[in-house]
Amino acid sequence: MMRSFGRNSGPPVAILPGAPERSIAATLRSLLPFLWPRDSFSMRVRVVIAVSLLIGAKGATVLVPLLYARAVDALAPKFGVATVPVALILGYGLLRVLSQGFGELRDAVFAAVQQRTVRRVALSTFRHLHELSLRFHLDRQTGALSRAIDRGTAGIETVLRLSVFSVVPTLAEVLFVTVLLWRLFDWRYAALTVTGIAAFLAFTLACTGWRVRIRRQMNEADNTAKTKALDSLLNYETVKYFGAEAHEATRFDRSMADYERAAVRGQLTLSALNFGQAVIVAATLVATMLLAASGVAGGQFSVGHFVLVNTYLMQLVVPLNMFGFVYREIRQGLVDMEQLFRLLAIPPEITERPGAVPLAAPEGTVVFEHVAFAYAGGRQVLRDLSFHLPAGRTLALVGATGAGKSTITRLLFRFYDPASGRVLIDGHDLRDLQLESLRAAIGVVPQDAVLFNDSIAYNIAYGKPGATPAEVERAAKAARLHDFIARLPQGYDTVVGERGMKLSGGEKQRLALARVLLKAPRILVLDEATSALDSRTEQEVLQTLRAAAPGRSTLVIAHRLSTVVEADEIVVLADGGAVERGTHASLLALGGAYAELWRLQQERERRAARAA
Repeated sequence: MMRSFGRNSGPPVAILPGAPERSIAATLRSLLPFLWPRDSFSMRVRVVIAVSLLIGAKGATVLVPLLYARAVDALAPKFGVATVPVALILGYGLLRVLSQGFGELRDAVFAAVQQRTVRRVALSTFRHLHELSLRFHLDRQTGALSRAIDRGTAGIETVLRLSVFSVVPTLAEVLFVTVLLWRLFDWRYAALTVTGIAAFLAFTLACTGWRVRIRRQMNEADNTAKTKALDSLLNYETVKYFGAEAHEATRFDRSMADYERAAVRGQLTLSALNFGQAVIVAATLVATMLLAASGVAGGQFSVGHFVLVNTYLMQLVVPLNMFGFVYREIRQGLVDMEQLFRLLAIPPEITERPGAVPLAAPEGTVVFEHVAFAYAGGRQVLRDLSFHLPAGRTLALVGATGAGKSTITRLLFRFYDPASGRVLIDGHDLRDLQLESLRAAIGVVPQDAVLFNDSIAYNIAYGKPGATPAEVERAAKAARLHDFIARLPQGYDTVVGERGMKLSGGEKQRLALARVLLKAPRILVLDEATSALDSRTEQEVLQTLRAAAPGRSTLVIAHRLSTVVEADEIVVLADGGAVERGTHASLLALGGAYAELWRLQQERERRAARAA
C-alpha cells in the first residue's frame, strides 16, 4: 500500500543554482570562440575552406536549371530533327556532379570543426564544473545537471550541422535564384519569390517561438522526471526500508505526465506549422508560374524560360519545406545550449588571487584566527574560532553534531572562505596560496568514503596518479587492507561498484585510508575516519594511523572520544566556538563539557556491552 506522502516534497531546487539568464544571442556569442578558436589555425582554415566549398556547391546548383532550360529551347524549335545539344547536356551533367562533389567535400572538411567544437565545449564544461564551489555542488540536482550537459552538447552539434549544411546553403541558393530571376526576367519574378519566402519565414518564426516555449516546458518536465528517477535509484535501499516504491513511482509518473501534456501540445503546433507552410509555398508557386505562363503565351519568353522558372521554384521548395524542420531543430538546439552556457557563465566562488604563491615544502603548521562562517540562508556555524596546530603534532576537534567540525575541514581545503578571520598554513593565508599546492599538502580520510566505480587498484592509486603496483600494494598493506584484497578472486582488479557499494563500511574506510597514505600529505585530516568501523577494526586502523602520523600534522575530527585520547591537544567545540582545550587528562580533571561527553559515552558503551 502506498505511503501517504505529500504531493510536494519541499521547495523546488534550481537545476543550475546561481546561473544567470541568457538570451539566444548571448548563447551564440559564447559559441563563436569555440567555432573560431584563436589557438587553432588549422580549424580556422577548415572553416574558410568549408564556406568556399559551400558557395561553389550552390553556384553549381543554381546553374543547373539554366543549362536545362537552354537545352529545352535548343530542342523545341527543331522538334523532330536529329540535333542534340550535346555540350549543354554534358555541361548539365558536369554541374550536377560539381554541386554534389562540392557539397560532400564541404561536409567532410567541416566535420572536424563541428566535432572539435563539441569536444572543446564539453571539456570546458567539465573543467568548469570542477572549478565551481562546494556550495554549488551541494545545491545542484545531479540528474538534471547531467541532462542539461548532454542536451547542450548535442544541441551544439545540431546547430552547427544544420546551420552549415542546410540553413546557409538554402539562404545562399535563395539569393542566387532571386538575382538570376531578376536578370533573366524582371523584378516581378524576384519580388514574388522574395515575398513568398518572407511570408514563409515570418510564419515559421512566429510558430517556432510558440513551439520553443513548449520545448522549454518539455525540458523542465524531463529534467524533473529524470532527476527523481536518478535520486530514487541512488537511494534504492532507503526506498526499500520505507516501502516507498509506489510513492516513488507516483512522483515519477506525475513528472512524466507533465512531459506528456507538453509533448502533445508540441505535436499539435507542428501540424499547424506544416500546413501553413504548405499553403504559402503553393500560393507562391501558382502566382509565379501564372506570370511565367502569361509571358510565354505573349511571346515574351520561350518554353525554356517557363521550364526555368518552374525548375528554380521547385528547387527552392524542397529546402524551404525542410527549412521549417531545420529552423525548429536549430531553435531547440539553441534552447538546449542555453542551459549549458548558463552553466559556463556561473563564476567560481573560490579563485586564486593574482600573484598567489605555491606552498613549497610545507611544514604543516595550521592556524585558525578568529574564524567566523555561515552557510547560505544565514545559518551561523563558526563564531570567532581560534586554534593552533603545530607542525608534526596532533590536534583533535570534538563536540556535538552540528558544532562545525566538518566545516573546519572544508575551510582548511578552501572549499569555502571564512566570512571573517583567517586560516593559515605555515604563516600563509590560504587565500594567498595556489590552490593546487594547498590541496596537495592536505590529505583527508572522510567519514563517508566515496569511491569511484572502478577497480580497487584505481581507487587507491587515485591518491598518487601514476603510482606503480608496488606502491599501491604498500599503501594497502599500511592500511591493513592487503590481506582482504588478496582473498578476492580478482584481487586489486576487483570493481568496487558505484560509490563503493560492493564493499562494507570498514573496507571502504580502509581503502580511503590507503589512498591518503599513498598521497603522503604533510597535513592529515581524519574526519570521523573510524565512525563506520567496529571496535576491533577501529583499533587496528588507529594503530595504522598512529604509524602514519609521526612527522605529519594531524587534525582529528571525532565524535567517538576514544579515538582522540592520545592527541597532543583537544579542542571542544560548542555554539561555533572553542569552549575548552587541553589534553585528555587535563580536560577530564577540569570536569567541564569534555568530561560530560566522556561520561555519557562511557555509559553508552557499558549499556551496549551489558545488552550484548
